[in-house]
Formats: sequence, C-alpha cells, structure tokens
Amino acid sequence: MDNQGLEEFRRRWQEELAQAQALRKRRRPEATERRARRPELVPGRGEQASGYLALAQGLLEGAGRPPAPRATRAERQDAASRSRSPQAREDPWGGEQLVDQLIRDLNEMDDVPFFDVQLPYELAINIFQYLDRKDLGRCAQVSKTWKVIAEDEVLWYRLCQQEGHLPKSSISDYSCWKLIFQECRAREHMLRTNWKNRKGAVSELEHIPDAVLCDVHSHDGVVIAGYTSGDVRVWDTRTWDYTAPFLESEYEDDEAGLQPYVSFVRINSSLAVAAYEDGFLNIWDLQTGKYPIHRFEHDARIQALALSRDDATVATASAFDVIMLGPNEEGYWHIAAEFEVQKLVDYLEIVPDTERYPVAIATAGDLVYLLKAEDSARTLHYVYGQPVTCLDVSATQVAFGVKSLGWVYEGNKILVCNLEAERCISKLGNALGDFTCVNLRDSPPSLMVSGNMDRRVRIHDLRTDKIPLSLSAHQLGVSSVQMDDWKIVSGGEEGLVTVWDYRMNQKLWEVHSRHPVRHIAFNSHSLITANVPYERVVRNADLDSFTTHRRHRGLIHAYEFAVNQLAFQSSLPICRSAYDTMASYNYDLALTFPYDSVRE
Repeated sequence: MDNQGLEEFRRRWQEELAQAQALRKRRRPEATERRARRPELVPGRGEQASGYLALAQGLLEGAGRPPAPRATRAERQDAASRSRSPQAREDPWGGEQLVDQLIRDLNEMDDVPFFDVQLPYELAINIFQYLDRKDLGRCAQVSKTWKVIAEDEVLWYRLCQQEGHLPKSSISDYSCWKLIFQECRAREHMLRTNWKNRKGAVSELEHIPDAVLCDVHSHDGVVIAGYTSGDVRVWDTRTWDYTAPFLESEYEDDEAGLQPYVSFVRINSSLAVAAYEDGFLNIWDLQTGKYPIHRFEHDARIQALALSRDDATVATASAFDVIMLGPNEEGYWHIAAEFEVQKLVDYLEIVPDTERYPVAIATAGDLVYLLKAEDSARTLHYVYGQPVTCLDVSATQVAFGVKSLGWVYEGNKILVCNLEAERCISKLGNALGDFTCVNLRDSPPSLMVSGNMDRRVRIHDLRTDKIPLSLSAHQLGVSSVQMDDWKIVSGGEEGLVTVWDYRMNQKLWEVHSRHPVRHIAFNSHSLITANVPYERVVRNADLDSFTTHRRHRGLIHAYEFAVNQLAFQSSLPICRSAYDTMASYNYDLALTFPYDSVRE
C-alpha cells in the first residue's frame, strides 16, 4: 500500500467513525444518560474500546504513519487481500501487517457486549443462587452493583442451609448471614483441628457404688445407663451437668440387692426405656418427671429392645413374640402390633421416617423379618445355616452381616436390602471373620462402615459394591464403629477407642480402658464412649475399696471438643463438685493419657 492509498484509508476511517458516533448520540440519549448515572455491570469495556483505538493510533505512529480513518467492510477485505500479496510482504516498515492487526481488532471490538440492558433485582438473585461461596466472593469484586447482589441475605442464608449450619433457624433470626456463615466455617475448622489434635475436655460420668454397668445408649448428647442394681441414670452432657438423676421404678421399695438387672436401655429426644431381666419394661417421659408413664410385663426374658429416634414407638422381643408399643390419639399406651416368629430374636431395629404405621426389622438366627403394623411378618432373607451377626437400618435400606457355614463356603458378607422392593441389592465383602457391627444410618450417602472379628474396619461403597478402604484397627476384633464425612471412630473388644482420618488413611489418636467398647456415638463437637464389662458380677467394695470396684464396674466417658464455646457458657464441673468427690477432672485430653505420646 502506497502513501496515497494509506491517506485515503485514514480519511475515510475518520469520517465513518465520526458519523457512527453522531448516530449513536442521536438514537440513544437515554441509554447514555443512564450509563452516566449508574455503575456498569462489567466495568472496563468502554476503556477497552478506546484503548483499541489508542493502540491502533500508536501502532500507526510507531510505523512512521499518521492514523487513518476507518474503512468500510469492502475496503477492509480489499486491504486484507492486498496485504497477502508478495508486494505487501516486502514493505520494510511492516505497515501492512499493522493495518491487518488493526482491522482484526476492530472486528473483535464490534462483538464486545456493553451490558446496556439492566436486569431486575429478583432475576439477578435467581441467577446468583446457583453460585457457591467462592464464586459469590469473586462476583462481589466486579462492581458495586454486583457486590450488592452477591451479598444478599437470601443467598448466604441458602448457603448456610445447604452446608448444614443452623438448620432450624429462619432468615429473620440474623441480620448478616454472610458473617454467620464465616463464623460457622471458622468454628467447623476449629472443631476439626481439636478432633485431630485431641484437644478438649474429657469427663468420666459418675458411677453407682456397688453396681456394674450393664448397658449404655445415647441420643444427641443425652446418655442413659442401666446397672446390675436395677438403677437407671440419665446424664445431659450438653450442659456439663454430670450429676445425673435416677429414673425411679417400682422396685424402689424392695430390699437392696434383690432388684433384677437392667438388660437394655434406650433413649431418644422425649422417651427413656429400660428392660429388666425379669421381663418388665419401664417407659419414662423425660419432660414430665422421673417416674414411669407406662409399665409392660412379658412372660419371659426380653431378648431385644428398640426405640424409634423420631417418635414414641417401642419394640420388644420376648420368646417367639415381637411387640410394638405406642400411645394412641388420647395418649394412652397400647399394643400397636404383635408378631410371631419361628426362632428367638437376636437383633431388633425400628425403621426411621415411616409415614403412617411403624416398621421394624428383626433377625432370628438365619431369618430376617420385615415387620409392618397392620400386616403379618414377612421373610426378607433366609438361607439355611447362615446366621445373622449384626444389623442396622436406614429409612430405605437395611444392612446385616451373614456368617457363611456349610459345605459351600462363600465367605462372610454384608447384605444390603431395599425395604421398598423387599429384595437384596448388594453383597459386600468377603471376609474370613464374622462381621460384628455395621453402621448404615449415620454414614455419609452411598457409604457404609463395618467392623469384623478379623480386627479390620472396612468402608463399603454402595454404588460400586467395593471396599475402598480397610484399616487394621483392633487386636481382639471390632465391637462398635461410626463414621462421618472425614473420620471414623471405632471401639474394640480389648477396650481401645481409635479415631481415624480415613481420607488420609491415618490414625489420629487412641485411648484405652479395661473393658470392651459397647457404645460409640459422636457428632461434630462431642464423643460418648462406654466400656461395658463381660461379667455382671458385683464385687465386694470393702475388698481393696475403691480400686477393685473401679476395675470391674465399667466406664462412660464424655469428650467435648468445643472448649472455646463452653468456656464462657457455664462453669466447669470441677467448680461445682463437692469436697468429698473422689473422681477428678482433666481438660486436656493429651495430658489425660500421657503414655500414648511416648508409645507412639
């Protein structure tokens, strides 16, 4: 391109640019005024457009040529075709290449949107609700308008609900949900750090003199325990008030030592239930008082006991009968359903979240029964000579361990059945030892954890029917286990409680007591463990006094990892204890068991 052609191109470009600017001002005066009044949704686009023109002018001036006016599309195409000719490639100044780059930049600039359309606020909120916390933080840095939208209370309240923070609160409870979300995240990080480093408070729940622990159960920090003396006690570990009241029974006027042992205890948010060796069943209402509201008598010993987590439904198994108890519309307790089975019941669980009628699962030897009120007992699984060794249920599935015997040995497995279809959907594991415990209800979705007599804790993936992780945990077999989204807490027959970070395949810490671990229950900030003795023999407390009795009575420990929160809410238990209290307190778990660090 010679100098005359370049001058002509510059003149026409300037004329076309001036005409386009004049036409834009005449057609859109309101849009120009509106953009001047409000901040742009995406700033920097106007500066980018003017920057392209300045860049083009600088490129032409750097080549020794003054800026040229904008050409028409036909002239730009003609100039581009000429620039590809051999004569154009011989230009020593490189002006033809600069013009081609200018034309390409101008064509790209024509496709850049300037966001002149202003969306309604409600529509913008609906768009932003699909973003996570990181994306909302990035959008808040775009402009003032986007900052107001990204920090809306509805968006951050929804994020809190999705991640499980303050699930029972409404949007009007707090004025700044973004700050609440940040505080919840910081507290969650602190709790996880305390769990990993074993930092927190540990307390041993007060025992009953001259009595041995028989059974322990807990629900949401409330612990119930039954003893060989026939006593039943309840602790509320959420308030640090460990002076537990007794739940009275009709045996209180009998002579001491003649009361029957407590076989089973269960508790939920409103009821406490205890079964005795002589076949009696006591039900207490935790809100009305310490005396039982209902008492039921079986003809034989109670072999299994279950209590619903959601409502007031109690199931008992005695001899060959399974009975479901519950209050009617007037509040009087009655038998809601009664079933007859072929063998003695070993395990009994109530299915949660049933709509109208209660549903229970019972295992009797090699039989698994599905028990629905207003219907007869149905056989869910039966293979001759393969007894069931453990049981757990969720709202839609049931999992139980099966021991393989006979000529055709297939290995011990865990079977998972769908309650709606009433058929087996998964067969998991192939272990040499018996599965002693399984936890399906408290596990994350599509995962399940189990314990075995071969000393291993296994995580099962219900989607692929595989075992992604197997941990060598306890020397004498696993007796109880529970998991959440990042950790596993397991208890063994040798009395060891172990905490694992299964994502890192790493043992975090462990504590040891004398007796087998029969109960483990934890949430994000607390842990309840119970060591129940094999022998329920009352030792003479006069022999070797307190030391002998302490070794044989069993222990219940309560761990609290949210120490920073509890420090200002209530006084410590040691400040409320009497001067003659023999039990001591320690508020550093790492110092409570000093030999663990040496052994590790």
